Amino acid sequence: MVFKNGKAVSTIQGADSKALLKAVEQLEVEGGSDGAGNWEAGSSSSGWLGSDLPRGYIDVTSQVDVLGLDLLNFNSDFGVARTLFDVSKPSVLDSGKGKGNTGAGETKKDWVESDTDEQLMLFIPFQATLKIHTLHITSLPPKPSEGEAQDEIPMRPKTIQIYSNRAHVLGFEEAEDVPATQAITLRPQDWDEKTGTAKIELRFVKFQNVSSLVVFVLDGDGEGEKVRVDRLRIVGETGEKRDLGKLEKIGDQAGE
Repeated sequence: MVFKNGKAVSTIQGADSKALLKAVEQLEVEGGSDGAGNWEAGSSSSGWLGSDLPRGYIDVTSQVDVLGLDLLNFNSDFGVARTLFDVSKPSVLDSGKGKGNTGAGETKKDWVESDTDEQLMLFIPFQATLKIHTLHITSLPPKPSEGEAQDEIPMRPKTIQIYSNRAHVLGFEEAEDVPATQAITLRPQDWDEKTGTAKIELRFVKFQNVSSLVVFVLDGDGEGEKVRVDRLRIVGETGEKRDLGKLEKIGDQAGE
């Protein structure tokens, strides 16, 4: 039996290790709630979530294989692929200006921005097979200051294509010839005003037994030339651990 606050909340019969693991993970996630379903960044091992979790599902971002991440067309003056999966609250929410601050007067650029244009291509391998229900994507571009041109401000993602179970990152031209598992167009009202987070609900039946995702940001919402992403969270269910020794990352040149 599993107890919470002195009360039995579930019963697991027999040597059902999967059911036990799921129950423990659910209690771990619920431990970050204030009891009314409201989440605070950094209040649990799951860290930043950006939005409420759908009932019956947990934050499975910890299953991301950060060593296998690959990100194309990112500006090296800002964060890298693993920045998107940082468990901490985006620093810009403390500064309130869309520009991070460490508290010592130094700018902390804990987000990703695209480089030559508004597109980003992110490869996400997992340590276990997952059932993915929702993606939480956080984007907190700064508000333009007086006299600042709109095209100088990075944009939030607008059109996103998601591919499941790819062996490696897709090239931008390659992606044009590969059908996406799901395509999403985000609207301004999809973004939470407080957290800067949009919830992308996936077609759950198409995202069963997922070993990897490719997230392709095609364009942004606005007149800018760059796209900004602060955090990405993956919500669903965990499955069996994978043999990562069989996962091959392919580059254009030897040693990449």
